[in-house]
Amino acid sequence: MAPGTTHRNAEPPGATGPWTRSLAGARPLPYWLDDPDRPDPEPALTAAESCDLLVVGGGYSGLWTALLAKERDPGRDVVLLEGRETGWAASGRNGGFCAASLTHGTANGLARWPREIRTLEKLGARNLDEIEEAVTRYGLDCDFARTGEIDVATAPHQTAELRARHEEARRHGLDEGVEYLDADRVRARVDSPTFLGGLYDPRGVALLDPARLAWGLKRACLAAGVRVYEHTPALTLRRYGAGMAVRTPYGSVRARRVALGTNVFPSLVRRVRPYTVPVYDYALTTEPLDPGRLASVGWAGREGLGDSANQFHYFRLTADNRILWGGYDAVYPYGGRVRAEYEHRPETYARLARHFFTCFPQLEGLRFTHAWGGAIDTCSRFSAFFGTAHGGRVAYAAGYTGLGVGATRFGAQVMLDLLAGERTERTSLEMVRSRPVPFPPEPFAWAGITLTKWSLARADEEGGRRNAWLRAMDRLGLGFDS
Repeated sequence: MAPGTTHRNAEPPGATGPWTRSLAGARPLPYWLDDPDRPDPEPALTAAESCDLLVVGGGYSGLWTALLAKERDPGRDVVLLEGRETGWAASGRNGGFCAASLTHGTANGLARWPREIRTLEKLGARNLDEIEEAVTRYGLDCDFARTGEIDVATAPHQTAELRARHEEARRHGLDEGVEYLDADRVRARVDSPTFLGGLYDPRGVALLDPARLAWGLKRACLAAGVRVYEHTPALTLRRYGAGMAVRTPYGSVRARRVALGTNVFPSLVRRVRPYTVPVYDYALTTEPLDPGRLASVGWAGREGLGDSANQFHYFRLTADNRILWGGYDAVYPYGGRVRAEYEHRPETYARLARHFFTCFPQLEGLRFTHAWGGAIDTCSRFSAFFGTAHGGRVAYAAGYTGLGVGATRFGAQVMLDLLAGERTERTSLEMVRSRPVPFPPEPFAWAGITLTKWSLARADEEGGRRNAWLRAMDRLGLGFDS
């Protein structure tokens, strides 16, 4: 049961309350992108280009792929195309949680790939360490801090679930450093009357400024010799001789190999499209907390937090002591289209504000300064999938389902391995060689997702009990998550 759940069913459509006043000055744009140091975009492509490697997408997937390609071979000629501006989509709109997990948590990894979970955990931990090293090496000014994370229980059944999760991880030797905290110990770290327990991972998550990470990676790519073109959408992809050709509005690129980091946007490889759907997630940030308000919450360790409900919240402190509060409503638009009109949802902002003050009643009177949403590339197994097309000339990675801040760097390595035709520890993984179950066409996708969301909400209200629909989805290895 998420913070504020006791009032969930009592809130009629359009309901207002004291929490809505906190939204009066909220600007409808992502806090991270509202930055005076936001870099100017690179010029659009207006000619015909050729290169060794073309990267499509200027979010984390594309930026890491371009930079790592130059690290592997500084002489490689690399071009990156971005349809809008670097980091403007999911890479600049998320909560800034950079997790070691490649599998959307240990429990999901154990359920899907039990035989290789130790390898996946090892590779994930190494990936996060290497991100931290890259932040230092390239001088990425993104407020990177290895704070760890606490999954908090806000209902009695969640405390039992967290204990069971911890015990299962311990049985598999995957609990290094992870600690179960009772209510008093959780509240000694972050004080909320809704917290009943927690699972604390001190090393598995770093917090950062996501937009500044993207902008820093762009600068690193440019310094390494990558040619970056912004406001240059890739329109078509086809074979051209021994390589590939991509058409753009004002030009074209011929490349020996292509890496697609388009994630939530329709893939240039059409057969990949049914494997992801866009799910819209929303967030708020508060004004900076003064020392008195911050002391009333505690939070000296500045950990990232998330509650353990199916409809969950994630929350954290920013570098200037605002609280970012997001999650809960995961909205799938009928037809699976990505549109600007879905990026703002006042009814969700009001619900988030209400839940915020239930979680932190001592912060009554605090105001929100920013409110925004964005689309998550969601797949049915919650974690990324990979593949090639056009005879190995094209590689893709997608489906990160909200954990892409860290895992996209791993996905970039996988794409480069696949394009090189190399059998590596990464490409040998069942996780890399397999694919999720695709989503059905409409109206079945909308009906199935809607029923799943309703069932998950009911499970939160009924002590975690999963109905027949959720049990069937569990048996099929399917689900819906943000």
